[in-house]
Amino acid sequence: MTRLKRIGLIAVVASVLFWPLAHADAQAKKTFIIYMVMWRGCEEACNGFKEYIGEKGIDANLVIRNANRDKSKLPGFVEEARSLHADLVITWGTSVTRGIAGTLSDRGDSRFINDTPLVFMVVADPIGSKIIESYEKTGRDNVTGTRNRVPESVNIMTIRSYYPAFKRLGILYNTNENNSVVKVKEVAALAKKMDFELVALELELGEDGKPRSESIPVRMADLRAAGVDFIYLGSSSFLDVHRDIFTKSAVDHGMPVLSPYERLVRDSHALMSIAARYQDVGALAGRQAKSILVDGKKPGDLPVLSVDQYAYVVNMTTAKKLNMFPSVEILQFAETVE
Repeated sequence: MTRLKRIGLIAVVASVLFWPLAHADAQAKKTFIIYMVMWRGCEEACNGFKEYIGEKGIDANLVIRNANRDKSKLPGFVEEARSLHADLVITWGTSVTRGIAGTLSDRGDSRFINDTPLVFMVVADPIGSKIIESYEKTGRDNVTGTRNRVPESVNIMTIRSYYPAFKRLGILYNTNENNSVVKVKEVAALAKKMDFELVALELELGEDGKPRSESIPVRMADLRAAGVDFIYLGSSSFLDVHRDIFTKSAVDHGMPVLSPYERLVRDSHALMSIAARYQDVGALAGRQAKSILVDGKKPGDLPVLSVDQYAYVVNMTTAKKLNMFPSVEILQFAETVE
């Protein structure tokens, strides 16, 4: 039987202020227009947002657009959101958020959404990606969002508790994804503080400038040759899409994977994850939307809200293949899947 106990973290709570009166007309509309830009279609977080809006009885017309992992589509979405006079824009992922909202240095740039309220979700490191200044104050009047990642120090401590002999961490990353590059830098800084070695390898790019899935097993063999003990996915939509190649090649080389994406454990071959459920992330974005549209709060005065429920999941089939079974202590609070 499986057992689940979510790991509680303290949610960010702060006082907020009202939008200026100039925005009162948007609040008074009977039906709000919410423009949503997804990176790879309407998935769990998108559905969680829709369910929250429905449950709260918010009368809204949801316009959902899929970038399908193509950044060239994002400027067109900016223009469409403006032409529709959207009351709120929702962005999914680092690439989409940077393409729609821009960065802190893009404030006032007409290529990006700077006036319409915007809520981001599923952004690995919004501070490191220069989208916001801090989780308490975003530094942008029209922007707030959600925070769903477990601190990286917790991931390292989790690896050590599972595998005490851990000394060398391996990461494959996509240089085309800002979040992927930022995450490698963050883990590299952490390696010095927590006394482990990081081996980070770039994925090979094809002639079109995009990463090649064929390079994943090759790079994984390089990580094995470098004596890596554990693989960490870090942050990469590309590796998430190619999860089966990524996790299987790691296991084939005798290396376990810790993933920030739960589905790599449930539906693929990663050994373990500590992650927020995307359904909960979407609901949290819905909570931000309600604060803005219904309660009349100003996005820039709203803190970036943190998911306070995380699931620890272990794939027992992978554990058996690697001969790395969880301890009795871990089994007391982790959910196990086959």
